[in-house]
Amino acid sequence: MSDNKVSPTSIGPRRAPVKGVRTGPFQLRFWDGWRLFTLAVALLVLVSLGVVCFSWLTPPAEIWQHLRQTLLARLLLNTLWLVLGVGVLTLVLGVSLAWLTATCEFPGRRFFSWSLLLPLAMPTYVLAFVFVGLLDFAGPVQTLWREWFGRAAWFPPIRSTPGVIIVMSLALYPYVYLLAKNAFQTQGRRAMEAAESLGCGSWEGFFRVALPMARPWIAGGVLLALMEALADFGAVSIFNYETFTTAIYKAWFGFFSLTTAAQLASLLVLLVFILIVVEQRLRARRRFSTARSSAHITRLTLRGWRAWAAAGFAGAVLLIAFGIPVFQLGVWTLSSFAAEFNVRYFALLGRSVALGLGAAVLICSTALVLSYAARRHSDTFTHGLVRVANLGYALPGAVLAVGIFIPMAALDNLLINFGETLFGWRLRPLLQGTVIIMLLAYLVRFLAPGFKPVDGAMHRVTPSIDEAARLSGLRGVALLGRIHLPMLRGGLLTAATIVFVDVMKEMPITLMTRPFGWETLAVKIFELTAEGEWERAALPAVALVVAGLVPIILFMRHSER
Repeated sequence: MSDNKVSPTSIGPRRAPVKGVRTGPFQLRFWDGWRLFTLAVALLVLVSLGVVCFSWLTPPAEIWQHLRQTLLARLLLNTLWLVLGVGVLTLVLGVSLAWLTATCEFPGRRFFSWSLLLPLAMPTYVLAFVFVGLLDFAGPVQTLWREWFGRAAWFPPIRSTPGVIIVMSLALYPYVYLLAKNAFQTQGRRAMEAAESLGCGSWEGFFRVALPMARPWIAGGVLLALMEALADFGAVSIFNYETFTTAIYKAWFGFFSLTTAAQLASLLVLLVFILIVVEQRLRARRRFSTARSSAHITRLTLRGWRAWAAAGFAGAVLLIAFGIPVFQLGVWTLSSFAAEFNVRYFALLGRSVALGLGAAVLICSTALVLSYAARRHSDTFTHGLVRVANLGYALPGAVLAVGIFIPMAALDNLLINFGETLFGWRLRPLLQGTVIIMLLAYLVRFLAPGFKPVDGAMHRVTPSIDEAARLSGLRGVALLGRIHLPMLRGGLLTAATIVFVDVMKEMPITLMTRPFGWETLAVKIFELTAEGEWERAALPAVALVVAGLVPIILFMRHSER
């Protein structure tokens, strides 16, 4: 006789497994700690956004009426010109340089292929005060110009709408360049050869075949550049170019009205989401496919004047966007180092590094938990929470500063009233004026760039590894710490590097939520440039530029591998 027995559970219809909950020996509770943590992070983002959007429920104050009558039209017009100008110029620079370095062969192509990314290491406000210092009326360029052509000689003003557009485009074009270059490289030469076989010339093939195929990547790069332009505070402040970010700062610290600041921030959020919707509608009902990238790409060899024109164009952009600013920062630093450098700079550097490291640890830890929660729970609800938690990157820093500060201040007042009512305690504010608010704002703002590398590395860990670890008795935190964490070191290092540099360069959140008397390198640059002290601002700017070069170098090394 056979010893096999029929179990009661093997008879009758089988239940369909609940989506997102594993069956068998490793069943998961719906509301476990991983999903609750994901919900808490998503709620933090939603509360920050909701506080800003629902600020209109309060009656408009007199300050807002004054701004509406005197300033709102100028803010809208300035923002419109900024979006149009930066969008067009970054599109032209990024796409043209990407096409040249990805599909053409000319002198210096390999050097320009990676060096054109270096302007990413230059914060927009650093590039802004360098050009204002060089090209302003009292700067060396205009001084020399008047000596050559007379005092009445006309010179284009740098503090103007074209000036701020050009400078911001030079700092932001690498977003378009990086994505467009990847798109052109994956196309190879097959598409262009097919177009040439149909009678299309080089220019016609570019506009009718290569450019439409690269449209999703180009649109994504332009959207990133425009979001950074709308979120910028330092550069537009240096140019005295009034935008919503400067108006939010003035409403908060000039008029001491958080309600007005929140209402202005809601308009800025609306503009950002309009850009996102427009970009998605432009790509709607379109399907794109790319060829598999190969180790060898046949490039179009440029000869004669075309080759040197391509090299000259790429060299001129790199020189203006990175070479001249770095050289001028070095000159100013050498001239002011002896008088400017003192023990206080160690404190500035220490605070900046501490904020960067603290935010990197917080954000990478949060990203790790979110990625693991999405891995454990494959249901739509959990993945929706993860997407909501990553929405903060679309919100400008000034908006997040308002959206985080208002609920934290309300929570502080609630705790103080609770302590006085029940226990008679006289508590001081526990959250306002502390680093906690800054770190929470950093978490919402930079979780997305920290989450992407970690989640990408998490997807390389096969599910069979999890099952084998569970059979060995590892579950939950032990499984994450002993199995996943060593395998995710590369993704965590990349995420930590990106977040560290982004926090070091972040100005509006740091400036608007810092404790009283706190100064960082970014805050020091703002204070000095507000007084026109370009040479004194060079020393902290050099430190930020050097810090910004770290992720660029790591990215280039990764690309070479």
